[in-house]
Amino acid sequence: MRLGVLDVGSNTVHLLVVDAHRGGHPTPQLSEKSPLKLAQHLDRGGALTQAGADALLDCVRTYQRSARKLGCGELLAFATSAVRDATNSAQVLARVRQETGVDLQVLSGADEARLTFLAARRWYGWSAGSMLMMDIGGGSLELAAGQDEEPEVAVSMPLGAGRLQRERLPTDPPDRSEVEALHHWLGRTLTAPARKIAAAGPFDTVVATSKTFRTLARLTGAAPSRDGMRAPRQLTLTALRQVTAFLQRMAADDIAQLDGVSSTRAGQIATGALIAQATMTALHVEVAQICPWALREGIILRRLDHLAFA
Repeated sequence: MRLGVLDVGSNTVHLLVVDAHRGGHPTPQLSEKSPLKLAQHLDRGGALTQAGADALLDCVRTYQRSARKLGCGELLAFATSAVRDATNSAQVLARVRQETGVDLQVLSGADEARLTFLAARRWYGWSAGSMLMMDIGGGSLELAAGQDEEPEVAVSMPLGAGRLQRERLPTDPPDRSEVEALHHWLGRTLTAPARKIAAAGPFDTVVATSKTFRTLARLTGAAPSRDGMRAPRQLTLTALRQVTAFLQRMAADDIAQLDGVSSTRAGQIATGALIAQATMTALHVEVAQICPWALREGIILRRLDHLAFA
């Protein structure tokens, strides 16, 4: 069957269309995205502005049409941190449903972690053993760990790259004192969650998903995207520390010129590097494998599982 997944994130709205069936490998047919940056459309009270809601509606309509043209039997639409955090999320969701017919579901942070873990588990299989998964999004950081498809522990924190860039590193390039303050704050903030995750260990395999981790791996020498999703990629803490120090001294326009960095994320990759370094340090991770599957694939796999047993 052909499925569409509409992912409304803090940075982008992404449509992924796949051909999939229970027990089979989801085969991508279309991937389109718009740099909507919804998190920047929250007002001081935390509500999504009229302009932000209008832009979201336009995106949903556009991708709904794309999914229909490609013959999707179902469109699985979900939203994460930006919509989840908006104080007027219920009104925005109701408007989207009323004007487009799309039932945009808001995922909790814990569900994000669980579904992303499921995708990583299916990608690496049972041979991965006990697994730890890390995912840095625009608005939140997700961690999950365990030996099965359902993680033993799943944690979500408001430590996304876009969020912390706006809140704690607003200058370009970042101010050195602000970088140091964020570094120490992240270390303290991650102490308790890291202790909770570590209780599910030790881990045979550590994986990292998301655009932030993929970009950081590319900056440290991992294979480019043109080599395909099955090319092995990894990120070491040693290399990450080096690239983090390098990025902290650069302006966003200069970072955007680096191979593997998209212009839409250049402004937050230095912050993402700090979060990744702090996370790997807190969890005592020296090497992480870069998993090409993440939340969208987890949504697809969970839906196929439900259809199989319906």
